[in-house]
Amino acid sequence: MNDLGIEQILLFSGELRSIIVFGFFSTGGDYILKKLKNNRVFSFAAVTVVYIIAIIVGIITYRIVDLPWWLALLAADTAATAVTFLFSVIFSNASVYDPYWSVQPIVILAAYAVGKGLNAFGIMLLAVVCFWGIRLTANWAYTFANLNHQDWRYTMLKEKTGVFYPVINFVGIHMVPTLVVYACVLPAAYAIKEGLTANIGSILFLCMSICAASMQGIADIQMHKFRRKKNGAFIRNGLWKHSRHPNYLGEILMWWGVGLAVVCAAQEISFFLVGAMANTVLFLAVSIPMADGRQSRKEGFTQYKKETRMLLPIAKG
Repeated sequence: MNDLGIEQILLFSGELRSIIVFGFFSTGGDYILKKLKNNRVFSFAAVTVVYIIAIIVGIITYRIVDLPWWLALLAADTAATAVTFLFSVIFSNASVYDPYWSVQPIVILAAYAVGKGLNAFGIMLLAVVCFWGIRLTANWAYTFANLNHQDWRYTMLKEKTGVFYPVINFVGIHMVPTLVVYACVLPAAYAIKEGLTANIGSILFLCMSICAASMQGIADIQMHKFRRKKNGAFIRNGLWKHSRHPNYLGEILMWWGVGLAVVCAAQEISFFLVGAMANTVLFLAVSIPMADGRQSRKEGFTQYKKETRMLLPIAKG
């Protein structure tokens, strides 16, 4: 264990002792919870426990409902999301949900892999989704401060919606992303369930997904370096030189690759591209406008926007 890890554990132990002695003599439970949430070790442990509970609830739900497989999976996904929502209310922090986006697909495909077994195409699908999901979850962990820190978008929504925020929190912050990622991963789950086999087209599109996830990872690393150096208002190097959102482009292309890979393997379109389309709409209609809206407060944004593209990392002509 490194020095930082030991320091965090010792800090947590000291705070816990302080809470036990003094907590109930101040403002009671709220004080205790706030102190605990401010500790990164406790926060990581709490989120981990939340997701273990959510996964268990999802598995139980899937097994007890008498529905077609895709509806049973949806019911399980919804139940797991409800668990994360419940704990986001307990912790007064909607960011409890943040890792769900990248954890959910891995759990779903891994569960089908255990239940149905894997052929070569199934192994490739699981590997691609795990590569994307583990990388994205690691990025969340790297940026995660503690449970007193909430994504600025959720705080903004809470301020704007007032008494309606609980509804916005459950529907907009939790359920809508869950449904979008459910639709994205459903083709891969179907391919594993049905034992579809790979062909040249499906392999090429999975390669596209790997490249897209890699691009997203590179963009995130470049952004982390920029934020550490705080050199200017806008990042203008690497993948960000000509694109305002290359990380979002990677996310969008990742799921188009998975969907099209299954289309090629199944040799039919069916529902396989619904998730990729919904994911694209989510980023174009919600995520990107919110991010650009926040950036627009900075001096020079109008010129920056003129010089860059929304997604494609290529120079404007």
